[in-house]
Amino acid sequence: MPAAAFPISELTHLRAIATPVADHRIIPFNLFALDRRLAGGGLRAGALHEVAARTCSLADDAAATLFLVGIAAREARHAGGPVLWASSRVDLYAPGIAQAGLDAADVIHTQPRDDETLLAVVEDAVRDGTPSAIVAEAAKVSMVATRRLQLVAADADIPVLLLRRRRRREQDPFEELSAAWTRWRIASAPSERLSIQGVGRPRWSVELARQRGGEPFSLIVEGCDETGCLAVPAALGRGTAEADGTARFAAA
Repeated sequence: MPAAAFPISELTHLRAIATPVADHRIIPFNLFALDRRLAGGGLRAGALHEVAARTCSLADDAAATLFLVGIAAREARHAGGPVLWASSRVDLYAPGIAQAGLDAADVIHTQPRDDETLLAVVEDAVRDGTPSAIVAEAAKVSMVATRRLQLVAADADIPVLLLRRRRRREQDPFEELSAAWTRWRIASAPSERLSIQGVGRPRWSVELARQRGGEPFSLIVEGCDETGCLAVPAALGRGTAEADGTARFAAA
């Protein structure tokens, strides 16, 4: 029967059945190319999400960091609370994260002495419930630790965004098992050529290596703007060669 033959109420009901509804709060990217591939239509808010740079280059490291900044910035605006940034390093560049939507005034920075202490601080902060989102940088994270973080994040409905650092230059952080809800590899990509001299908006290669309840995929996006939002490069349009595809690496 053609769609026009159904009453509007029945069409609405049919669409509701055909469209999966998440049973938990989500953080959308507000980018159709990403959200439609994520189970529930976005990132689960109360969950552990892991991100790693595809290589040890500074460009990929910056892309991975800013990818997390954008997520944290959007959630901070939604929840109205600060973002806790836990790292044993002191190289967080305030103007850089501000360009990706996260003002330095909205960030509480903590610098634990090692990864074990850092993970304990993160867990305590989640249980406290003050931060709207937590970003943590760590290299040594056990499967048990990720299970604990996933459980407390789900209970508090607070996103824990874990930037997995490399222990060794050639090591892929995702070789280690994890209970994270999603695992992402991020890399820099060539930006658009401009008709005049200047620097175009950065582009990133975004690969979802694993997600619960969904398939892996990869695509090219434009980096976070001042609101923390991504975009699909206009030059790629609706093409599938670069903007759409499956993950090139096995799911971790």
